[in-house]
Amino acid sequence: MSTPHTFSSRDFTRDVGAAKRAASEGPVFITDRGRPAFALLRIEEYYRLAGKREMSLLELMDSLPGTEGIEFEAPRADIQLKAAEFD
Repeated sequence: MSTPHTFSSRDFTRDVGAAKRAASEGPVFITDRGRPAFALLRIEEYYRLAGKREMSLLELMDSLPGTEGIEFEAPRADIQLKAAEFD
């Protein structure tokens, strides 16, 4: 892992994209009043550190506390395509 980057909360808010780009190179520490408050890292790195495998969005949502017993079935989309008419 490369050298961590540091962003103040204000700099992070101003340019989230820069923090995301920096996180692709290594962890990003976000500071509040000069002290580390949060860490931003690639999801693959989080899974590695947590000893977890990558999950689908549905699996992730299902694993959240308080979601036990919630059933959801998305309606099937009925999309019909037709050729464009150029007059």
